[in-house]
Amino acid sequence: MEKTTPLTMKDIAQEFGISVATVSRALKDSSRISEERRRAIQQYAREHNFYPNVIGEALRLSRVATSKVIGVIVPEFTHYYFSSILTGIEETAFAHGYYIIVALSNEQYEREARLCEMFHRLKVCGVIVSQAKDTRHYEHFQKLQDSGIPIVFYDRICTGVNASRVVVDDYMGAYNAVDYLIRTGCRRIAFYSAPMQLEISKNRFNGYKDALLKHGLPFDESMTRICDNRQDAELITPDMFDGDHYPDAFFAVNDDTAIGILYTVKRMGLRVPEDISICGFTNDQRAVACDPMLTTVEQRGKRVGEETVEILIDKVEGHSPIDKVEKRVVRTRLIIRGTTR
Repeated sequence: MEKTTPLTMKDIAQEFGISVATVSRALKDSSRISEERRRAIQQYAREHNFYPNVIGEALRLSRVATSKVIGVIVPEFTHYYFSSILTGIEETAFAHGYYIIVALSNEQYEREARLCEMFHRLKVCGVIVSQAKDTRHYEHFQKLQDSGIPIVFYDRICTGVNASRVVVDDYMGAYNAVDYLIRTGCRRIAFYSAPMQLEISKNRFNGYKDALLKHGLPFDESMTRICDNRQDAELITPDMFDGDHYPDAFFAVNDDTAIGILYTVKRMGLRVPEDISICGFTNDQRAVACDPMLTTVEQRGKRVGEETVEILIDKVEGHSPIDKVEKRVVRTRLIIRGTTR
């Protein structure tokens, strides 16, 4: 009867009449096994679609040996930005001989803490993480660092832990976007932000305010909202036009929110960009799929992912001290399209 369960190293060992340890060495191309025997075992493994258990191997490593498994925590998968960062992480890790385990925090502190505990038990060589929106306590991150597992934050950094991080220049990205809106004639610019406890929100908010200040425009708190998704944008935006003092432009924390604004103002009978200018922040695939196409700040997520892995591997392989904090900033650029004048 044909075997339906996955092939194991024990099965290969029985096939060749050798020990499991010999199979393991052959699959690792050890010179302790003759070349002829290595090729035979490796060919048999390929023909039977056998792949080593990387996680199990990581668990068997000693403290001296270097694990080749990196834990990655992603807050959500719905945003193109996070998927592009993940692409940069995976490609760079693979090129250096490392594997990744990707886990979703789903923007929940409790889940994020449990994932850190899981990575600790798996003895990953390091963790790359973007903080969940509702995270207020940081003991789970500190525990990893205290146990010798380096952390690199990306996008949403944790200021409560002294760890390396890679971010985009959120302040300048926001400043340049709002400066452009003002230079094209906009005077009442609304800002839709992510929750303000996040560092990216603070930086973009400061860039927004400083651009207003540069041009002598007053900051109006009624023009700001906590809104970082399309659904909320569609609910909130009509209220922004109640009364006589309404926006002539919107700057949104991400493209998803900006597209929600675009859809809503068009449904209300307003013209874009003649009546309302709109600028997002990401430059994802939807930015060129809407009508008109979206002006936005490009974040270069793939480059962010690449740099996080470079920092982490340098620490894992001893090229950089684990306790050395690196802060890298990936530059943004404003992509001008049809939603602005």
